[in-house]
Amino acid sequence: MAPTTTAAADCEGARELLDLLQRVQSEALSALGPADFDPKLYVDLPLATSARAASDALAALPRPPSRAEMEAYVARHFGAAGSDLVTADPPDFAPEPPGFLPRVENREARAWALEVHALWKDLARRVAPAVAARPERHTLLPLPGGVVVPGSRFREVYYWDSYWVIRGLLVSKMYDTAKGIARNLVYLVEKYSFVLNGARSYYTNRSQPPLLSSMILEIYKATGDLDFVKRVFPSLLKEHSFWTSEVHNVAIMDKHGQVHNLCRYQAMWNKPRPESATIDEQLASKLNSEATKEKLYHQVASTAESGWDFSSRWMRDPSDMTTLATTYIIPMERDIAVFAKLLGENATSDKFLEASKARHIAIDSILWNSEMGQWLDYWISTDGNSQGVYQWKPDSHNRNIFASNFIPLWLNAHNSELVQFADEAKSITVMRSFQTSGLLRAAGIATSLSNTGQQWDFPNGWAPVQHLIAEGLLNSGSEEARVLAEDIATRWLRTNYAAYKTTGAMHEKYDVEACGKSGGGGEYKPQTGFGWSNGVVLSFLEEFGWPRDKEIGCL
Repeated sequence: MAPTTTAAADCEGARELLDLLQRVQSEALSALGPADFDPKLYVDLPLATSARAASDALAALPRPPSRAEMEAYVARHFGAAGSDLVTADPPDFAPEPPGFLPRVENREARAWALEVHALWKDLARRVAPAVAARPERHTLLPLPGGVVVPGSRFREVYYWDSYWVIRGLLVSKMYDTAKGIARNLVYLVEKYSFVLNGARSYYTNRSQPPLLSSMILEIYKATGDLDFVKRVFPSLLKEHSFWTSEVHNVAIMDKHGQVHNLCRYQAMWNKPRPESATIDEQLASKLNSEATKEKLYHQVASTAESGWDFSSRWMRDPSDMTTLATTYIIPMERDIAVFAKLLGENATSDKFLEASKARHIAIDSILWNSEMGQWLDYWISTDGNSQGVYQWKPDSHNRNIFASNFIPLWLNAHNSELVQFADEAKSITVMRSFQTSGLLRAAGIATSLSNTGQQWDFPNGWAPVQHLIAEGLLNSGSEEARVLAEDIATRWLRTNYAAYKTTGAMHEKYDVEACGKSGGGGEYKPQTGFGWSNGVVLSFLEEFGWPRDKEIGCL
């Protein structure tokens, strides 16, 4: 699905800048060397002079330029990365909001929770007026309201991160800020027909897991603001159309001859990702043909759309990044059915309820593996452009164990008032499978069991994964599952607390093998801040509390 005419014009206007910045990125790598080199820094630079002047000056540099020459060139023609965002105090922030975490009784735990709560002020920004005034000088996109950034190198809003940021803001009673974040994402839907991966011009070719409707649902549950739901509802329908369009839809015929529709991550891109172009080009250098390289670039960008960039989950050969192949998605129909019912649009509600049922049948028919008691990713043809009906094959399941194999339990639990695809007995089967999977470690849930050096693999644990699985267990109906969910939350909270006490920061990811150790691996250095980690900590503390006599540090 193509962006709107206005959005396409804006993208055209930004292309000249992005081409320039990618050339700067390449020259900077040759000047500075690969050690600690972050290619994203260079495509985040706001232009301080004209594009022509900057381009001519770049062409005049020696080849390769020295470090001093490169640094002088960047300082002369560009502003600092992130300088087109300005700090902004959220108007609804209070140092200790009324009703904040009443069940957190432990003094140390409560003091820490208040410090995590205070981090919203550190991460709050507004897009500088210059971005809207001179968009051709910025890869940052203008947004109508305040934002909360993840932190560190992530200087812009990200789509699926925002779900956990909003969950944390709701615990912090920052309802207006949470609504503002959601409105920014709605603005992107209205401009581009979908929520971008992030609010940068180089992200207009892909999205991320579609959690906007879930954000709206959480805001409604916390505030009861039906007018807010009514205003954003048309945008949810528009986003749903994007995810069910020919770009993302995939039809698979099961062993009984029934055709099911699922969605796959499929970026609209077959070039190096601008924010990681030098990395992608190096990865593709071992491939011989342009067609093969373009297929790899498409899969790399599609994996980035999944949010799990990168993991052996997407690799047919876990040791080889060039074997990426991506599919699977979180459905949205359940939320839309709820909102339509609330708004009195019964026909729309019935339509999406039926779509939700069909989606859940598809998940169970295509992804469920009864032998393992898990929902497995399904490998489809490596031809990412095929629009035919695929024939289901049992050997197309990815039988490796990943935390994502248990996330449908969260989808199931959130459909308790509509339709479920796992009853209590099946939920217990899934719980038992999880307990014996080897994923639950001393400090939380590992993303996979394979230590590949990729950041979405062992031994890393990520806040969204802990939250989705714990919340799925919590709401699945059994007391044993509730106890397991609290155990997961306890392990995660302790490692976050210990790392915070040691480093003074919240981290993007953690090493689940050791309490208090941040994670590593991947294509960039470990980051701090950190939006979704903060949100999950606050959400877990609200859900489970922390008794006065319970130790918060590592045991």
